Amino acid sequence: MKKNMKQFLILSGLAAGSIYGINKIIETTSGIKRLLSENTGYFYEWRYGKIFYTKHGEGSPILLIHDLNPVSSSVEWMKLLNKLEKNHTVYTIDLLGCGRSDKPSLTYTNYMYVQLVTDFVKKIIEEKTDVIATGNSCSFTLMAANMNETIFHRLFFISPPSLESLQLNPNHINNFMRRIFELPIIGTFFYNILMTENKIKNLFEDEYYYKTSNISSTLVESYYEAAHAKHSNGRFLFSSISSNYTNINIIGALKKVVNPIFLIGSRETEESIQIIDSYVKYDENIETAYLSNCRKLPQLEEPDKLYEIIQMFYEA
Repeated sequence: MKKNMKQFLILSGLAAGSIYGINKIIETTSGIKRLLSENTGYFYEWRYGKIFYTKHGEGSPILLIHDLNPVSSSVEWMKLLNKLEKNHTVYTIDLLGCGRSDKPSLTYTNYMYVQLVTDFVKKIIEEKTDVIATGNSCSFTLMAANMNETIFHRLFFISPPSLESLQLNPNHINNFMRRIFELPIIGTFFYNILMTENKIKNLFEDEYYYKTSNISSTLVESYYEAAHAKHSNGRFLFSSISSNYTNINIIGALKKVVNPIFLIGSRETEESIQIIDSYVKYDENIETAYLSNCRKLPQLEEPDKLYEIIQMFYEA
């Protein structure tokens, strides 16, 4: 009995050591090209950690907020930035848990990001700003506008999530899986399995891009590096998103918000028109536009066309 227990402990130790070694290899190799340079921007010392941001151009301010996903960062805006900065002071931000920003071990919630963008506008931009947000970041951007009408002017939402998906709440199974992912060795290992470079490429092919031949290896590598930066601690954000902690019902805010809202969707994504129509149902003043030959990230796939739409909204 004691011999069997000893063998079990030895094997368990070897397995844990092997998993730890694999995690360290992924952590080291994922950032070897240093595609996400911190020398291109600044850090805002926020209450929950350091927030990486950049500032470009001159003119009325625009804040660009990438999709809420541990693989995402302000790299999402690299093709649109040089167009907007001709007429605007453009700020990009790596959200807490993403990119070059800190990735603390905590439960990430929608309201936490409401606080982040509100504080960032007040402390860094220091004036009312237009904002362009993507995907799941649209929800907390709208909530921030609803809670404080002094921080934002125009709200541009690219590929907003469905209202139904934002109403999903945490449950016991979600909480169990969240605790697994937050374990220091095994949780990191499971996260790394889900965040391989090949799976991120599949994400681009299945959701982000319509013309898959235009997906560059450097772009995929940038997203892979973002997913594993800061010791793969993006797993804490991943577990919170997967457990629905970043969700919130935004219907009430849609009915009350006074800001001009512009929704931009894709004709190549079946549910896009239905999702945007559901938003307009609660606010008939929302203006909408659709792009062809792209999916979730037109700012990377069709930046010229997206810029034209943004300019059209400004001139309306």
